[in-house]
Amino acid sequence: MTINTQHLPLVSFEFFPPKTAQSETTLWSTVERLAPLRPRFVSVTYGADGSTRDRTHRIVSRINRDTNLTGAPHLTCVAATVEEVNDIAADYWAEGVRHIVALRGDPPQGQTTYTPYPGGYEYAADLVAGLRRVGDFDISVAAYPEVHPEARSAAADLDNLKRKLDAGANRAITQFFFEADSFLRFRDRAVAAGISASIVPGILPVANFASLQRFADACGATVPTWLHEKFTGLDEDAETRQMISASIAIELCEKLQQHGVSEFHFYTLNRAELTFAICHALGVRPLASQNQVAGGQHV
Repeated sequence: MTINTQHLPLVSFEFFPPKTAQSETTLWSTVERLAPLRPRFVSVTYGADGSTRDRTHRIVSRINRDTNLTGAPHLTCVAATVEEVNDIAADYWAEGVRHIVALRGDPPQGQTTYTPYPGGYEYAADLVAGLRRVGDFDISVAAYPEVHPEARSAAADLDNLKRKLDAGANRAITQFFFEADSFLRFRDRAVAAGISASIVPGILPVANFASLQRFADACGATVPTWLHEKFTGLDEDAETRQMISASIAIELCEKLQQHGVSEFHFYTLNRAELTFAICHALGVRPLASQNQVAGGQHV
């Protein structure tokens, strides 16, 4: 039986720059494993204080040079002047990079609140407008279904998203969440506010529950009680954790699909297993797997 590829979701994946030789080996193994799924693009994160700038650039350059994937570097407003950011963007454009994830960025280590860098872009909307002046990039920005932790209100957060999209961003990718209704209510509010651009749900498979809790605390995402209960007692049982994690993410994606969602962005944490399994369940598979022949006929 041949899977109907016309109804398969679009996917994209996020990686982060490795810090050690061993973690770099893991990253490239992950890239190799996920590449046959033909994601729309793969993004590479950027350190809060710009500390991974060179590593991000190197990883994206290698992805674009040595694979068939489209690398999309994260670019932030922090720790750089407008001229420096524009130069980075111009270098990417000259290399053939056409996708960028434009973010305000987190406060540098040791700071609890964000302060615009002297002479830099103040906020992500300003960065998006600046990138549009550098080149005709395909630009993704961030969205927060459960409200950015620094936002004055949900309405103010939504206004900020609209400014980013009005400045020229092509789509928004959300922070991770675990309740489908959180995304669906946010999408409804965005449409009511006049936002027509695609809002892509960000999906985080739970590889490590303690790490998940730290991520959630930092970005204001809710970890529901039922999710705590699912992983209770599994600290030393990685195999069962993986099975439960995959089933939770698959169920979430399928619920979203029932409400018309056709794109997903996966936070891979540089591991392939969970993301590959979830994509497989959604029908996103290597081409050979999608073209199986039954009885000598494609059906």
